[in-house]
Amino acid sequence: MLANHEKLMKFFSVADEVVGRKKLQKIIYILKKCDVPFEEKFQFHFYGPYSEELTLRMEELCNLGFISEVREDKSNYYQYRYHLTDQGETFLQQSLVELPPMESMIDKMKDRSSRFLELVSTMLYFDNLSKEEVEEKVRVVKNKQNYSDDELKDAWEFIEALKQTA
Repeated sequence: MLANHEKLMKFFSVADEVVGRKKLQKIIYILKKCDVPFEEKFQFHFYGPYSEELTLRMEELCNLGFISEVREDKSNYYQYRYHLTDQGETFLQQSLVELPPMESMIDKMKDRSSRFLELVSTMLYFDNLSKEEVEEKVRVVKNKQNYSDDELKDAWEFIEALKQTA
């Protein structure tokens, strides 16, 4: 088993459950930006930072029976629910992979919507720019989301709180 797969399993041992593929992508990206050593490569996509590597690793973990993926039929879309299986727990007991404490960061993110995490991850994607440039970039690349000034302010505060937790 590769260390990067084990890191994802350790994440799920802490997170317990994540509902939504987009939410999972955003949480892992944000944790990576907070110096949790996930190694998946991300690129900018329709819904902000996206990692094909993460998608493939999740598929492999599901196929191995270490992660459970349950597809729920919502009225006009499907939602996916992920958690570590008993088989995954048993495997992890032999793992030597270590990750920094991330429980409080995960808890904060699980309480937020995918839309909000999309905003936060997009802002972090452009963290090499000034605050004003980040906001301008978000308004351009996420113009259909129509984020308000209050949402941007909330996202900046959230990012600051996460960085203090990390």
